[in-house]
Amino acid sequence: MLGSDYNGQACNIAAALEVVGERWSLLIVREVFLGVRRFEEMQADLGIARNVLQTRLTRLLENGVLERRLYQAHPPRYEYLLTEKGIDLWPTIVALMRWGDEHATRPGGPPVLLEHRGCGGAVDEHRICEDCGARLSARDVSARPGPGAVPNHPLVRRARRTAAA
Repeated sequence: MLGSDYNGQACNIAAALEVVGERWSLLIVREVFLGVRRFEEMQADLGIARNVLQTRLTRLLENGVLERRLYQAHPPRYEYLLTEKGIDLWPTIVALMRWGDEHATRPGGPPVLLEHRGCGGAVDEHRICEDCGARLSARDVSARPGPGAVPNHPLVRRARRTAAA
């Protein structure tokens, strides 16, 4: 039977899985990359049980992937932000997204499209802008709803709020 950890493995993949290998962990990181930073929004978007979300957030905080920042004092409310260590997961998130676009296709197409903030070009599988050829980092890219986005997707909601403002 498979254990719940990888302590017996002398492998950096196993070490990484100790931090982000549980399925909710990478989905939480994805949410923060998409701009969802508050507990209630994450819980609603993911449909995750509150106790599971709290456990995963705590683990990501303890491992330095996320940091917590107070945004309201009374009652105390926090938002979750990526640390540099968390931002370093961006290539992994993009690779998983691209794999899903290729091998787990949704009706209508990809739910999320990435574009270069500098010129609006699409981001290829090597994280290079297809228009200007720039090598891109997480800070150079924005996400927008793709043709397969569902109506309640966080990017769709954010686009509606921006359009209404």
